[in-house]
Amino acid sequence: MTKKIAVSLPDDVAERLAQEPNVSAFVAESVRQRMAGERTRRTLRQVGFRLAEDRLAEAGRALDEAQAKITPELRARAASLLSESSRGRLTVRD
Repeated sequence: MTKKIAVSLPDDVAERLAQEPNVSAFVAESVRQRMAGERTRRTLRQVGFRLAEDRLAEAGRALDEAQAKITPELRARAASLLSESSRGRLTVRD
């Protein structure tokens, strides 16, 4: 079942969504990812982990920086290595 809703968004977010061929699917997946993160943090708190929001934000920035360094060439090389390893043909090189 689906429900149609209207939302107001900042210009930068609206511009980003305008690039998507299926905005509803993009938003639904984004919200689901957020919900999964909330469930994970709730579960971690329930078992005794204390997560500071500023530390989570810092970790998020570090992850964004690391992901920004992944070039198309590096991504292709990683895919090639994964394919080779799954076929048992991986040769370790420096």
